[in-house]
Amino acid sequence: MVIRSLLGLLLTFLFVAGSVPLPAAFVPSPIENLLAPTAHAQSKVRNMLNRVLGKNMPDGIVKTNGRLEATQVDVAAKYPGRLTDITVEEGSEVKAGQVLGRVSSPEYEAQLRAAQSNVERAKQALVEAVTQIDQKNAVLAAAKSDYERGVELVGKQIITQQTFDQRKRNFESSQASVQGATAQRDQADAAIKSAQAEVDRIEAILHDLILVSPRTGRVQYQLARNGEVVAAGGKVFTILDLHDVYMTVFLPAASAGKLGIGDEARIILDPVPQWVVPASVSFVAADAQFTPKTVETKEEREKLMFRIKLRIDVAVLKTYSRKVKTGVRGLGIVRTNPATQWPEDLQVKLP
Repeated sequence: MVIRSLLGLLLTFLFVAGSVPLPAAFVPSPIENLLAPTAHAQSKVRNMLNRVLGKNMPDGIVKTNGRLEATQVDVAAKYPGRLTDITVEEGSEVKAGQVLGRVSSPEYEAQLRAAQSNVERAKQALVEAVTQIDQKNAVLAAAKSDYERGVELVGKQIITQQTFDQRKRNFESSQASVQGATAQRDQADAAIKSAQAEVDRIEAILHDLILVSPRTGRVQYQLARNGEVVAAGGKVFTILDLHDVYMTVFLPAASAGKLGIGDEARIILDPVPQWVVPASVSFVAADAQFTPKTVETKEEREKLMFRIKLRIDVAVLKTYSRKVKTGVRGLGIVRTNPATQWPEDLQVKLP
């Protein structure tokens, strides 16, 4: 303990002595030569901290704080019913088009069976109408033959006018019967189309009762479980699109006005400050707004800022999508001057 106390006093003395200005003619002692490498290492650490804190940033490069976000999409029930066959839960990775569950609706299933029955009934009516047309056409052919023969016979006065008139009435009646049977066939055909349209409508409803992921991503929230009844439009899942991840930052007009869509950017996240993630400017707000309410000082709140979105490179997201965590805070770094080169500590660096 005594030795440690003496060493502590010695180091304190050396630190205080080192902070006092020395004459120009002072010749460094061996002890100071020994401590020189340590001071150099401290200087490098200090420069790194200054860079992270926004100090010593090169001209044309601006940093600000931000939070990692991802596009969210909701999976909702289009029609009311009871949830069944839910196959995923919060945190599950899903693919676009993957079935997540379905909404059971016995009412629509019964309506589908009734509509299919109507289709069969209409088809049967069509068959009967076609048969009737064939029969009526046969009768019409016979009546037409009698009528045409009667025209010749009545002219030769072989049959009476009364008999000829009867043949004429039979011919006209057969024509009307064929027309009536043809109308019944057309009506049956229309009934089939109408019944089939109803079947298609109900099948579309039943298809929409299947819950499908609209995008590839991760289930962020599961808002309903198996067996629960949901209303039309009721949300069941919220999915994060892991191919559309970005950081929202706020910059003053002096910096935001120099940015363009597609400009290069960098993102450094607080949990992993050793990695530098490539990004690009994907959105610059057209209107200024106040800074977020998380800014505490009155002077900062009074400054109008522009909202900027820094979108992470899609190729990087495809590789590291499982490691994406929304809500993580960090630094968003942009170049207001494209001619400025990224310094060594801001070059892209990924695990």
